[in-house]
Amino acid sequence: MKPAFLSRTEKGKVRCLACQHYCLIGENKVGICGVRKNIGGKLQLLVYGKVAAKHLDPIEKKPLYHFLPGTRVYSIGTVGCNFRCGFCQNWSISQERQILGEELLSKEIKEEINNVQNVNVQNVSTIAYTYNEPTIFFEYAYNTAQVLKNKKHVFVSNGYFTDEALEKMDFLDAINIDLKSFSESFYQKNCGAKLKPVLENIKKIHEKGIWLEITTLLIPGENDSEAELRKIAKFIASVDKDIPWHVSAFHPDFKMVNKQSTSFPDLLKAFKIGKEEGLNYIYLGNVRSVEHNSTYCPKCKKLLIKRDSYHVYVEGILSGKCKYCGCKIKGVWE
Repeated sequence: MKPAFLSRTEKGKVRCLACQHYCLIGENKVGICGVRKNIGGKLQLLVYGKVAAKHLDPIEKKPLYHFLPGTRVYSIGTVGCNFRCGFCQNWSISQERQILGEELLSKEIKEEINNVQNVNVQNVSTIAYTYNEPTIFFEYAYNTAQVLKNKKHVFVSNGYFTDEALEKMDFLDAINIDLKSFSESFYQKNCGAKLKPVLENIKKIHEKGIWLEITTLLIPGENDSEAELRKIAKFIASVDKDIPWHVSAFHPDFKMVNKQSTSFPDLLKAFKIGKEEGLNYIYLGNVRSVEHNSTYCPKCKKLLIKRDSYHVYVEGILSGKCKYCGCKIKGVWE
C-alpha cells in the first residue's frame, strides 16, 4: 500500500484524480475501482506492488502491431477496474474486489526481467501495464517506469483517464485504447461509464505524441451494426488515418455467456467499412488470418510485415519506410 498522488482533499473527503469517475471517497471507503481507499484522509493505492497476473508476451498480443514488431514484452496487472464490462475477458482479476497478488516492487520487476533475459537469451525492451485497467494503479506504473527508464512502457487501457493522469504520462511510449462502442447507451449499460471522455482522450493521446492503436471487440447484436462501425471508423480517420484499428472477435464470457461468438464474415464487414472510411491499417483480432493480420504499404500495397499468429516476419520496412516505394509507415520500429 502506497499513497496515491493522483488525489486531493475536498469537503473532508478525498477526490481521486486517476479516472473520469472522479470518485469523492469518504473515510475507509474505496472508489469504484475497489483499489483506491481513503485511509486517514489520504488516498492509498491498495494494489501497489501486488501483481495478480504477469507474463512474457508477444507485443502483438496487446495488441500493438506498429510498435517493435516481433519483440517480447513483460506484462503485469493487478486486481480491480473502473469499468463493469459484462463481456470482460479478464473478469477474474478485473472484477475481483479482494486485494490479491504477488508482491512485486519496481526493483524486483527489474530483477525478473534480467532473469528472463538470461534464461531466454533475448532482450525484453518493453513493460506493459495490462490485463486490468492500468489507470487505477497509475502510481505503481509511474514509479516502475522511473526505476526502469531504459525500458519502453505501454498501457492497454479503456481510455478513461483524467487530464491529471495524462499530464504525467510522459513515461509512456505507446498505448492501445479500447473503443468499445460509439454509443453512450452502450457505455452506460455495459461498462458503467461514458463514451465522450474516451473519444476526447484518444485525441489527446494522439496530440501528445504517444504511439496509439485502437481496439474494438465486436459483440454480436451489441456494437456490430454497419452504422456504428462506420461511426467508429470515421472517428478514427478524423484523428489520423494511420492509427491501426484492431477489430477483435468476441467469445462468450463472464456475464455474456449466452451471446454468440463473432463470425468471420462480420469481422470482414468491419474490415471493409474501415477501408471505405480511409483507414490504412485494419487488423482482425482473435482469429487466424495471415491476410488480415499482416501489414501492407498503403501506397504500393506490397507486403511489409507478415503475421501468422504470433510468428512475425518484418520483410519490407527500412528506417520506418516501405523499402519498395519509400512511403513512410507510421509506428515505432526501433
